[in-house]
Amino acid sequence: KRIPNNLKPLKKFKPNSETLIKIKSLNYHYHKEKNILKNINLEIKVGEKIGIIGKTGSGKSTLMEILMGLLPPTKGIVELNSLNLFDEKNKQLVVDWRSSIAYVPQNIFLSDVSIKENIAFGLPKEDIDINRVKLACKAAHIDEYIDIRPNKYEALVGERGISLSGGQCQRIGIARALYENKDILFLDEATSSIDTKTEKKIIESIKKLYSLKTIFMVAHRTSTLIWCDKVIELDNGEIVKIHGKEWINKNCK
Repeated sequence: KRIPNNLKPLKKFKPNSETLIKIKSLNYHYHKEKNILKNINLEIKVGEKIGIIGKTGSGKSTLMEILMGLLPPTKGIVELNSLNLFDEKNKQLVVDWRSSIAYVPQNIFLSDVSIKENIAFGLPKEDIDINRVKLACKAAHIDEYIDIRPNKYEALVGERGISLSGGQCQRIGIARALYENKDILFLDEATSSIDTKTEKKIIESIKKLYSLKTIFMVAHRTSTLIWCDKVIELDNGEIVKIHGKEWINKNCK
C-alpha cells in the first residue's frame, strides 16, 4: 500500500537537529512473501553523502522508496524530527518531506518539448529561470552539448528523448533534479549510462556547487561512491556493513 498523494505541501521540511532521518527496526515485505528488508537501523545526518550497494534483489530500491516517503514499512519506524513519518496522523509530514526531495532514476522520462522545458519540468515557459537552467546543465556537464545545437536550450529533444543518447538523457535528468534545488537528492543508478570520466566531472561539480545537500546514491560502479561519507552494504535485505571513509578510499577508486 502506497501513501495517497492528494495533499499539497504546506511548508519546506526543516530538520530540528543535525540528524535528518532515523530508521528503527524496519522490515518490509510484499503481501505474505518473506521480508525484502529485515531489521534495518540507520541514522543519517544533514548533509551526509550516503552510498547504497548490494546485489540485485538485496533491497536497495525498496529502501530508497521508503526513505523517500513513497512506501510505508511493514514494521518499524522512520523518524523525522522525532515524528514517525508513516504514522496515520502525520500524512502532511510525508507530503512536506517528499517536496524537499529531488529524485533521479536510471531511466529518465523526457517529454517532446524543448531542453529547457524538460529541465524545468512542469513549469510554464514564462516561469523558467534560464540562468538556473544553465547552472544545472553546467553541473550535469550537458551544457557543451546544448551550446553546439542550433537552437540550444530551445532545441526539441524528440519523443522520449529520441534525439539524445542514454548518457545525455541521464545528464538532463540530473540537471532537472539540480534545477529543483531541493535539500535532499536521491540518485538511483543515475550515472549508469555515463562514461566514468564524465561521471567524475559531474560528481565533482555537484560536490562543489551543492555541497550542503544530503545525497543518497545507489550504484553498481563503486567508483561512483568515492565522495560518499559512508556506504551502506545490503545483502538479502539486511545491512551487512556500513563502510566509512577508510574503506571508501581503498575500494571506490
